[in-house]
Amino acid sequence: APEKVNGGHGMLLGGVPGTPRAKGVIIGGGVVGTHAAYIAMGMGADTWAIDRSAEALRALWRQFGGPLDTAYSTRTVIDRHVTDADVVIGGVLIPGAAAPKLVTEGMIRRMKPGSVVVDVAIDQGGCFETSHPTTHSDPTYIVDDVVHYCVANMPGAVPQTSTYALNNATLPHVLALADKGYRRALADDPHLRNGLNVHAGEVTCREVADALGYPYREAMEAMAA
Repeated sequence: APEKVNGGHGMLLGGVPGTPRAKGVIIGGGVVGTHAAYIAMGMGADTWAIDRSAEALRALWRQFGGPLDTAYSTRTVIDRHVTDADVVIGGVLIPGAAAPKLVTEGMIRRMKPGSVVVDVAIDQGGCFETSHPTTHSDPTYIVDDVVHYCVANMPGAVPQTSTYALNNATLPHVLALADKGYRRALADDPHLRNGLNVHAGEVTCREVADALGYPYREAMEAMAA
């Protein structure tokens, strides 16, 4: 939040009577974007969500209704809203690939001094050109008077909760691998198979292959060889 103690310009997200609310802009309407919208709206911010998927925007509208403003993602739209925002949250994810740099240095330079950007995509390279990974012990830095929070393992701030949540999500897959062996488990579950990046020296994730310049081979073909 853009509180003075954190290096921000000292604005309460929800404002008080007679003062404006902070403007929060969320780039990406997936899991991160949905939860960010829930929190930002709960704190009273004037909240915008931007995504290139019309279906994602419809899903956000169905969930939150009119209090959440939405916009289809273009470079012009991102520029307009980011440079007018008090808080920007980058929640863009392309599975297996580096995050696209949607917010440029020029946009950051034109933001209000003391504004805050949070790059949740930093573990995939970040979606702000000015982002670099930080740690929980030294979480923020300032570029062009804009506070950057780019902790690469944000769930690590609440390890008890995040560890249980991760275990709950992964345990069924671990049991399937143990009971069936990896070949049968991957053949039976396309979601688990989508997590296979490399098999026997062949890259089985197209995004990883493209990013690293290696040939791609479909997972079932690689396992059958």
